[in-house]
Amino acid sequence: MEKDAKALSELRLEIDGETENLDREKGEAFIDEAGFKQIIQTDGQKSCNLFLVGEVENKIVGFSRCEGNDLKRFAHKLEFGVCVMQKYWGYGIGKNLLKQSINWADLHAIKKMTLTVLETNEKAIELYKNLGFEMEGILKQDKRLSDGNYYNTIVMGRINE
Repeated sequence: MEKDAKALSELRLEIDGETENLDREKGEAFIDEAGFKQIIQTDGQKSCNLFLVGEVENKIVGFSRCEGNDLKRFAHKLEFGVCVMQKYWGYGIGKNLLKQSINWADLHAIKKMTLTVLETNEKAIELYKNLGFEMEGILKQDKRLSDGNYYNTIVMGRINE
């Protein structure tokens, strides 16, 4: 809901600083409260988008987003992304957000879900495989992390038969 925009902005900034599994470093591509309000409004109006939050004791600790495409040639698919505060890893929050997103996509006749994941994020890769995603490709030396080394990004997809 729009009332969650400020909390989402603060949460995203915090999560970006906790791990290198995501695309951004802390503060990069910052989305302020107004920006999140716009995303929430857009996702509420577009039938091919879904924005979910994970809460613990009425506090948002993670969120996921499915973003579709208005172009006819890509209208059958969407991209999925998820992030959860590190303090709440291992409790199934990300898994539940993904399961809900898969159910929603299947109900809305979405043929394909895609996502990208850093090659070192083995727990996430295993989760995605367990929920029907397959590796579709590798973007070689796609990300440079704080250790100065380059890492691959894995492209995964799930096709709803």
